[in-house]
Amino acid sequence: MDVSIVFNGEIVVSPSVLNSVLVVLGLSLFFMLASRKVRKADPSEPSQGVVLFLELMVIGVEGLCLELTGDRKGRFGCFIGMLICYLVVANLLGLIGLTTPTSNYTVTLSLALVSLFYLNFSGARAKGLRTHMKDTFLGDFPVLLPLNVIGEFSKILSLSFRLFGNVLSGAVITAVLIYLLGWSTVVLMPVLNLYFDVFSGLLQTMIFSFLLMIWMGDTVPIDEL
Repeated sequence: MDVSIVFNGEIVVSPSVLNSVLVVLGLSLFFMLASRKVRKADPSEPSQGVVLFLELMVIGVEGLCLELTGDRKGRFGCFIGMLICYLVVANLLGLIGLTTPTSNYTVTLSLALVSLFYLNFSGARAKGLRTHMKDTFLGDFPVLLPLNVIGEFSKILSLSFRLFGNVLSGAVITAVLIYLLGWSTVVLMPVLNLYFDVFSGLLQTMIFSFLLMIWMGDTVPIDEL
């Protein structure tokens, strides 16, 4: 069930949307507390614990951005890093029995819209709005304008439906197996969780973020970064 307003004045929020908000709040709190440890860390001493984890995460994300977008200044790292953190945590909520936010199309569509807005904003900032719109929709062959418009909208569908479909299908398959096999699924649950919640969740995170970074590399010229 998506977010909806009932006629009697009540607001009904689906568990997946509520969990999405909780993930955002949880990540915000974690990074606020972690930033204190980073500020207090001694640069002359080897990094440990949370500081080491954050350093490895930042190095990994910036390396991916450099490899896939050519971003040498780390301009995309913050957005891509937070996107990856959100998707990883959201996709793994099933391990603790909570509804996965990305099993709701409202959530995945919102992620796709925000990501595509950031993509086009970055292109417009680098090349100018007029040049960016011309390159995106007209290109070298203006006659292909209708196809280019369809191609841009298809990016939204590609990101949102792929993530939503894969996460939801895993939840549906697990529910069907539990219904058919009953208590015997207790033996299979670790395997099902390992695949659908861990492997599939991390895989969909990689696909979502990798596609976005590849499109960024095509949209924003390397010499403008």
